Amino acid sequence: MAQQETDQQGFDALPVDDEGFVVDTEHCEEREQAYRERGTSRPITVVGNPVLHKECKDVTEFDDELARLVDDMFASQRTAEGVGLAANQIGVDLKVFVYDCPDDEGRRHTGVVCNPVLEELAPEQRVLDDSNEGCLSVPTAYASLARPDHAVVRGQDVKGNPIKVRGTGYFARCLQHETDHLYGYLYIDRLSKRDRKDALRQMAEGTPRYPVVPND
Repeated sequence: MAQQETDQQGFDALPVDDEGFVVDTEHCEEREQAYRERGTSRPITVVGNPVLHKECKDVTEFDDELARLVDDMFASQRTAEGVGLAANQIGVDLKVFVYDCPDDEGRRHTGVVCNPVLEELAPEQRVLDDSNEGCLSVPTAYASLARPDHAVVRGQDVKGNPIKVRGTGYFARCLQHETDHLYGYLYIDRLSKRDRKDALRQMAEGTPRYPVVPND
């Protein structure tokens, strides 16, 4: 494996494998803990908030302010007991998401992606997985949604280094879900009208287990 330069604060630059994909399965507990202990948990925006329904701005400054945002995102993700969180889910109009998500084999993946772009899959790789999906911005609601069970995302890390992340199964779903957020799409936007209505009904009848930003 090729080793990128290691950042002393938070393991920000991850090693890469022989194909150039980040190795995001090492030191997950230490990395996640370092991020969230520096951060401050923020309430989650919910469907209807304008920041969730438009494409976010590209990250152009890879500075201390971005690092603080990432710390807050990990803290917020932990409070909400999520496996992924996009910046607009805490009201910030920037293309960055964090994740702390297992795959179907139980391997834990932890990392950050700025300016993500989801790669188009070759036809032979488009095997759909029709599983339940939920979202912190649609609290207490779940619906079945078919997504490819393999995903590759290209982007940058918090220092601006180019990175590639790949996932299968549940982790692939997470990568697609969070990338969608940053382009203004919630998972319920990919449902039929009836299923979307049902998800919103579930949300209206439930009580979030974490702080949310009420829509005026």
